[in-house]
Amino acid sequence: MASLSHLPIFLFLLFTAFYSAASQSFIGVNYGQVADNLPPPAATAKLLQSTSIKRVRLYGADPAIIKALAGTGIAIAIGASNGDIPALASDPNAAAQWVNSNVLAFYPASNIDLINVGNEVLFSNDQGLISQLLPAMRNVQSALSAASLGGKVRVSTVHAMTLLAQSDPPSSGRFKPGFQDVLKGLLAFQRDNGSPFAVNPYPFFAYQSDPRPETLAFCLFQPNAGRVDAGTGIKYMNMFDAQVDGVRSALNAIGFNDIEILIAETGWPYRGDSNEVGPSVENARAYNGNLIAHLRSQVGTPLMPGKSVETYIFALYDEDLKPGGTSERSFGLYKPDLTVTYDVGLSKSSQTPSTPSTSTPTTPRVTPSPKPSSAWCVPKAGVSDAQLQANLDYACGHGIDCSAIQPGGACFDPNTVASHAAYAMNLYYHTVGTIPLNCDFSQTATLTSSNPSYNACTYPGGNT
Repeated sequence: MASLSHLPIFLFLLFTAFYSAASQSFIGVNYGQVADNLPPPAATAKLLQSTSIKRVRLYGADPAIIKALAGTGIAIAIGASNGDIPALASDPNAAAQWVNSNVLAFYPASNIDLINVGNEVLFSNDQGLISQLLPAMRNVQSALSAASLGGKVRVSTVHAMTLLAQSDPPSSGRFKPGFQDVLKGLLAFQRDNGSPFAVNPYPFFAYQSDPRPETLAFCLFQPNAGRVDAGTGIKYMNMFDAQVDGVRSALNAIGFNDIEILIAETGWPYRGDSNEVGPSVENARAYNGNLIAHLRSQVGTPLMPGKSVETYIFALYDEDLKPGGTSERSFGLYKPDLTVTYDVGLSKSSQTPSTPSTSTPTTPRVTPSPKPSSAWCVPKAGVSDAQLQANLDYACGHGIDCSAIQPGGACFDPNTVASHAAYAMNLYYHTVGTIPLNCDFSQTATLTSSNPSYNACTYPGGNT
């Protein structure tokens, strides 16, 4: 980013406020309602306003919730159910009425900017419903255009990751042959109307199918050896990026390089049944907290660098009436009394999560009051940006204050992964305890007696 030092202070502050607000616009949450103990929508709206969550995805179009979010500025994704699809597909008037009732009745006070027509329709294998999906989307789009909302409210549909025949390594990502013709029709429509391909990646399920410690670290954005994609030579440092780039490769393979990807659901349960591998408060906090830190860094993925994909975390609350195992009812970030289930740094008053140490071999021993050190912890020469990004995510996801490397912070410029990682790694070392193990980062860091501070950017160390 170019230097802003020449700007008048008022314009600088205005720019910083705008940039910071915009930088959070990709963090959303799923607001499911299969429960009998949820707080009133007005209370939920106030809760959301106290956080950095800028987007909410509903599975339907509950008018009470949409009204409660009016005037908050929070973007709202609403859904037409799978049961709505036949009527929407067969009758343009039914689509117009649906848009009138669920969008025009609230817009623009309620910032509805996305309609998901159906949820995982292709996964249902209902061929009749699948054949009606595209006509339904077209009729909804036509109704929006007739109401002068074309280009303002996007029309998409949400897909399961099971559409992919393969995604490991990411460069091999391909859709199942039986779905390709349907997908090409849907994607051509979405390309014409500027809407994203919405998908539900869950590293949690990947870990359940491969429950090794190194897989857990890879899924939780924790320090790990990484996985090299033999097709591209790219080393992936976390499962989220690998899954998203698998989708990117699948889209590219059928000629839709220009379609944006949207993460409609991703999350980790904080409890489960005795026979379930992976659910725990520690793992849920680590996954969601480190995911949020990764999104805030705006480094993107190896195949889509430089920006974060629009991502909705599952879920705002537990849904106590959902069937299935305990984990299905245990994804909530917040409890019905509006307190946090565990902290992932979403509160505006505390933008970094307080993730406790976990029992991985690289986990540091935290000391309560580290003594000042004359050494600084810095990356070793030759460390890849992918590894540095993993170190940055890990450090900022473990309770340190990374505000100095956020837009407007003293250490934001130069705006590079290497510079931000160096600051975060050193701050982590001086925050959790100045012992050599805390400056290890999978053997990618070292201690130095040379002070790396520059300009107004001060690295803790020396006599600090």
